[in-house]
Amino acid sequence: MMSDNNFKTSIQSCVEIAIREDLGDGDLTASLIPEDKRGEGSIISRVDCILCGTDWVERTFHSLDSSIQLEWHHKDGNRVASGQSICSLAGPARALLTGERTALNFLQTLSAVATKTNHYVRAVAHTKAKILDTRKTMPNLRIALKYAVKTGGGENHRVGLFDGVLIKENHIIAGDGISNAMKSTKHIDERITIQIEVESLPQLREAIDNGATSILLDNFTLQSMRDAVRIAEGKALLEASGGITLDSIVTIAETGVDRISIGALTKDIEAIDLSMRLTFNN
Repeated sequence: MMSDNNFKTSIQSCVEIAIREDLGDGDLTASLIPEDKRGEGSIISRVDCILCGTDWVERTFHSLDSSIQLEWHHKDGNRVASGQSICSLAGPARALLTGERTALNFLQTLSAVATKTNHYVRAVAHTKAKILDTRKTMPNLRIALKYAVKTGGGENHRVGLFDGVLIKENHIIAGDGISNAMKSTKHIDERITIQIEVESLPQLREAIDNGATSILLDNFTLQSMRDAVRIAEGKALLEASGGITLDSIVTIAETGVDRISIGALTKDIEAIDLSMRLTFNN
């Protein structure tokens, strides 16, 4: 997805924005706690989940106080059962209380994405279809959410507009048709994936005739997907997209498409229920 250094920089930037948003000019409530009071406790999951987001949690607490100690009992990608402790932590009470909500926000959101993705991945494990995300992500969380998808066993579509070409309906209209749109890609670096969206079998044939090797099938019926697989066999990778749910994904995967992209992985999620339980010295 990106180099280790860029990934760490992305985490740092993401956490800094989140802390600044929450902390503002200072934590008024935590300031009521004696400065020398210390606390310890644990983060516990109230539901079964796939853990994701430990780096964001560590960065959150260490950005507030580098002396905070965290001991992880599970790592990203592990299955955590309801009631299990995810990590133990100890440090200055003020910093623990200030960082609690931000840290849990990251952990419960990213774990939710990883868990949801894993449900889809497991549902189609008997087929060749790969589960992909989209660019439908919350601002400032693009890299984090795509990391969560991979943690759950899915794969990333392009990270942004800079690392892949996806010619969609409006691009086709603006570019005067599929043929002209495909011709306009000749200057693109050959290492960059070029994909075009089609809405019908005639458009699919036109795209293949104009050299398309990666094609997104937008809101195709199951029968149209089967026909598309037959037409494109050995010529192009096919990706199904559009309104796909856990209830419909198995039959879609069984049509023989290569990839299935699902915006709901990162935009329609229910946060994992976590709690941080702390005790404090007198």
